[in-house]
Amino acid sequence: MSETRADGGSDDYEHYEAVVVGCGPGGAAAAARLAEHGIETLVLERGVEAGSKNVSGGLIYAEDSAPYTIDDLFPDFREEAAERPVTDYHIHNIDGRQVTTYDLTDLHEHDTDWCDAVLRRTMDSWLEQRVHEKTSETGGGVLTGVRVNGLLRENGEIVGVTCDELDPIRADYIVAADGVNSELARAADLMDWDEPDEWFQGVKAVVDMDADVINDRFSIEEGEGVAHLFSGDLFEDVRGGGFLYTNEDTLSIGTVFHLDSLVAEEAEPHELLDALLTHPLLAQWFDGEYNELEYSAKLVPDSKKVAHREPYADNLVLVGDAGGQMQAQGPIIKGMNHAVTAGALAADAYALTRGNADPEAAGRRYTTMLEQSGTMGKLRPRRYELTSTVGEHDLVTRAVEGVLNSPVGSVAIGNPIAKRLLPKAYNSPFLVGMLPDTSMAYTTLPSLIGEKHGRTVHWENEIEPPTLEERIGDLTYNTDVGNPHIRLQDESFEASGAAVYACPVSAEDFGGGCYRAETVTTNGSEEKLVSLDTQPCVECGTCAIVADTEWTHPRGEKGVEFKQG
Repeated sequence: MSETRADGGSDDYEHYEAVVVGCGPGGAAAAARLAEHGIETLVLERGVEAGSKNVSGGLIYAEDSAPYTIDDLFPDFREEAAERPVTDYHIHNIDGRQVTTYDLTDLHEHDTDWCDAVLRRTMDSWLEQRVHEKTSETGGGVLTGVRVNGLLRENGEIVGVTCDELDPIRADYIVAADGVNSELARAADLMDWDEPDEWFQGVKAVVDMDADVINDRFSIEEGEGVAHLFSGDLFEDVRGGGFLYTNEDTLSIGTVFHLDSLVAEEAEPHELLDALLTHPLLAQWFDGEYNELEYSAKLVPDSKKVAHREPYADNLVLVGDAGGQMQAQGPIIKGMNHAVTAGALAADAYALTRGNADPEAAGRRYTTMLEQSGTMGKLRPRRYELTSTVGEHDLVTRAVEGVLNSPVGSVAIGNPIAKRLLPKAYNSPFLVGMLPDTSMAYTTLPSLIGEKHGRTVHWENEIEPPTLEERIGDLTYNTDVGNPHIRLQDESFEASGAAVYACPVSAEDFGGGCYRAETVTTNGSEEKLVSLDTQPCVECGTCAIVADTEWTHPRGEKGVEFKQG
């Protein structure tokens, strides 16, 4: 949505030198750095407070090579806003009850100063307070409960933003840090939602567990934490994997899958999460006790395909997920740290070009800084671009799968040399950066490794995850009665039926979610149609890609409110 003034005349709209949309880590970094440069900055946040609309896995890294880390900008961050530092890192290759576990410490610590587990409600709300303090000093501040719905234009040029709750606001510089579903990126024609293979979908449960119990069951001490990744046949043929991170007194457990694979397999996200939760391997950590505090989901951009190489238009720049800046390459999953770097660089770019009459000057400088800092090289690794054309070709994929499933592949993976080399391969940043996004990497090879080198898990997992209905019922909603934020454009199953499976709060045999399918008989002929109810929506945006919808965010403070995130 954009509002245009064709006459180019003046108006009484409020004006700020910089407007930052979204107060997640990227927006917070941008706003803090802008304030440090003495720039009047207003931050607009859609949630009741920062973090109430945000979800992540989530680990935040501080990379040695990054020009900015979050503790550079907010020195007390680790003590005040993070959960546990990650000190141990493992990946489990699963074939039924056979599990091969590799230590990923070398990969995890490559270019890493530190890595902490975080929960977004705690983290982002703390950042919001610090940002408000900083920006208030330069005549700005943070306003919550405001949905920015589009761009204000004059004579075709971006000059500000439009909002649901406020009059339009003019700005000399606009930082879109409004997340993966960025309405500003789409309004500026910098991002689209056309291709499911460009996105992942993450689904997560936050599980209650006493801090001392976590230490005991995960064999860690106070001030330590562990990250576990899961791949193999427990997710059948869906391309993706699972994770488990220890927080201070909770666990974050979830799954991340390629969206096109979810659609192709007609897999239901909540069932894939339950497949992980109920696997025998997890019995050692739960001991039959399971108290799920919150269920959540989000889209994740695949930076290898959608990280915008020139993330700007006029005086608008994209930061974090809004710019596709989420690095997901095999067991390397990094997003929030890149958002922090991008936000700070976006601020520096404006400070360096401040006063330039060319509205694109800051955007061009920001683009250059992303390249020169090495950030874009991490998001779009050249080696992946060189190998993916071959490695992800259908003929090559089928050939590799055929070999791995043959006696030759079984011997090759099962021999003693492979047993020694495979852990080294998993810990090679170079090799991991070349992994093709195929079932070979996520399912076939990990399953074969589990089969040939694994130990048998004899535990019995007795936990019973909540039903989808219970999970939805436990979430907090402020329903915007009479103002649905999603409208179904085509109700045919052919056009929109994929949402019945892919939506994380919907399911084929569940009538209480967002999307439901039913067979309707008209004049003796049957037709399968899809209906929509936006009340249970967790605002992940999945349906915007897999169904024929008109999708926007709810108005400020409306919709779902995450307590954990």
